[in-house]
Order: sequence, then C-alpha cells, then structure tokens
Amino acid sequence: MQQKRKEIKETQKKLISVIIPAYKAEKFIAKDLLVIKKVLDQIRYSYEIICVVDGQSADKSFENASKVANKYPQMKVVGYLTNLGKGHAVRFGMAQAKGDIIGFIDAGFDIDPNGISMLLEHFEWYDADIIIGSKRHPASKVEYSWQRKVVSIGYQLIVRFLFGVKVRDTQVGLKFFRREVLEAVLPRVLVKEFAFDIELLSVAYYLGFRRIFEAPVELHMKFGGSTIVSKGFLRVVFLTFWDTLAVFYRLKILHYYDLSNRKNWITPEYLTLKTKQDFIKS
Repeated sequence: MQQKRKEIKETQKKLISVIIPAYKAEKFIAKDLLVIKKVLDQIRYSYEIICVVDGQSADKSFENASKVANKYPQMKVVGYLTNLGKGHAVRFGMAQAKGDIIGFIDAGFDIDPNGISMLLEHFEWYDADIIIGSKRHPASKVEYSWQRKVVSIGYQLIVRFLFGVKVRDTQVGLKFFRREVLEAVLPRVLVKEFAFDIELLSVAYYLGFRRIFEAPVELHMKFGGSTIVSKGFLRVVFLTFWDTLAVFYRLKILHYYDLSNRKNWITPEYLTLKTKQDFIKS
C-alpha cells in the first residue's frame, strides 16, 4: 500500500508540457486552447500549455491566442513573424518546455484532443520513451480521404524499410516524449516542416530510445489543411518524401547525427531543450 501511494505521489509530481503549433489559426485557436485546457484539467498531472504561432504576420492567431492565455497561468503564447514550418514551431515550443513529458498536438482538431489523456496513460503503462498517436491502432477511429490513406500506407512502408522504426504510423500530429529523449535528439535535428516527425523518431531510435509505442486516436481529417491548401497536395507529398530521403542520407551515409559529428550540428541554442539543471540555474 505504501509503495502504491509513493508511485501515485511521484506521478502527481510530473509536469506535462503540451505544445500547440498554430499557423493561420485565428478562427479556431482560442477555442482549441480552451478545449485542451479542459482535457488537461482532468488528468492527474500538473501541466503547461505552450502555443507557438508560426508566422504572426499571417493573421490574428497570436492576438486571439493571447487573449485566452492571459487568463490562465498554465498557458503562454510565443511566436515569430515569418512562417517557418510546423517542425520549427514544435521545436521552438519544446525548447521552452519545463515538463518531464513533452508532447505536441496539431491545432484545428482533426485529432480529438481527448486522445491526450489516452496517450499519457499509455506512457505510464509501457514506461515509454515515446508514445505516438496512430491511425492504425486497432482501437483508433479514423476518417480521412482515400488520397491521404494511399499516401500514408506507402510512406509508412518506406519509413520502416529505411529506418527500421517498428511502428505502423508516424504522421499523426499527437506525440509525447520523455524529456531525456528530446534533450538528446533536438540539438541534432534539421527538418523544419515536412519530415519533422520521422526525423525525431528515427534519430531517437538510432540513439537507442527503442521504447516507442502507438496509442489509439480519434481522427477526422479534412482533405485540405492550411499547409496543403497553400502548397498543394502533390507538392507536399513530394517534399515530404524528399525530406525523408535527406534524413536517411544524414543518418546512414553521413552519420551526421553521431556524437562524433557534434561540431557540425547547426541547431541554434533557442531550439535546443534545456536540461532540468539549466532551468534550476536560470
């Protein structure tokens, strides 16, 4: 009984950081933040929400998000003027996160945010390094276009062949990581947009963080989306595959991600996650 109470107490001490990358989200970002807060209020962890506006000059996303965040101490909104891609936005938010477990969820709610609590439960069950939302989990409820379905299946076959990561789906925008994983991986990654997820996962797997598991999600994905609408579906598909091949080249041919290549890493400090000791000192 005492051991159980100790485990519960240790769990409650954990801090969860949730990053929300937002681009051209002025119409829905305020509602998204409130819904995510409501979900996190029901979990047994302390939490923080960091909304990253990826291009403040695009619309009023920053202003609308700030109006909500200013009311709650668990929320903050950060950003920068020019759109630099989802991967950059997530890294920007992660670098400021204080959590023991750090994750992100896409704005716009193609993904049901109630899945956050499911992923966190899986994190504890599996003592995971990484938990990812998966369209192909047997318990997932998904609705998305046949075009996306075909591309997704083809892409996952390629990813498994190139990197050996033993999961069935890497592209759902809901993932959680142990802080130690991101401390090791973030200084090494380069992709700002189209293959950010697979770079994070493949580098983590390469570095020995093999406890990567899938969890169910409820997903109702529209054919479009701000990135696909602005850049075009086929172009996004091509650029994603191109970035994925670049990750493979750096990982398997150049060995860019190896510690011996550290002098060549070009990630700026503001995109690198601080250690817990750094936070205590600052």
